[in-house]
Amino acid sequence: MTFHRRQFTAGLVTGLLAAFVLAAAFTSGPAAAHHGWRWAEDGNFEVTGIIKGAQLGNPHGILTLDVDGEDWLIEVGQPWRNERAGLTDEMLSPGKEVTISGARSKKPEEKRVKAERVIIDGTVHDLYPGRD
Repeated sequence: MTFHRRQFTAGLVTGLLAAFVLAAAFTSGPAAAHHGWRWAEDGNFEVTGIIKGAQLGNPHGILTLDVDGEDWLIEVGQPWRNERAGLTDEMLSPGKEVTISGARSKKPEEKRVKAERVIIDGTVHDLYPGRD
């Protein structure tokens, strides 16, 4: 009987340890810090530039903007969020001038913005309605 109890206890400890390691892997590090808004400043920041490149899709799209000769990375929405805001992939193609309003990275040396609104040809595409 004691043998089975030890076997059960060892299996339980191993299972709990494995669950802890998996939970730590999925809740720490750059990937977890990247998503959401924790990496960005509070308040609105605006930048205008020409799209140099676009990688659209999940988990969210990334635009590279040429802003006065410097590359800026812009996080736009997931495909469903872009569509809901009236944005199409063609609208986010290289050569288009866009104005991005959103939250800038807390790191001053990092030229990166999480877009809340994308303005193209005077039309505002609100990715996060109601968010200021």
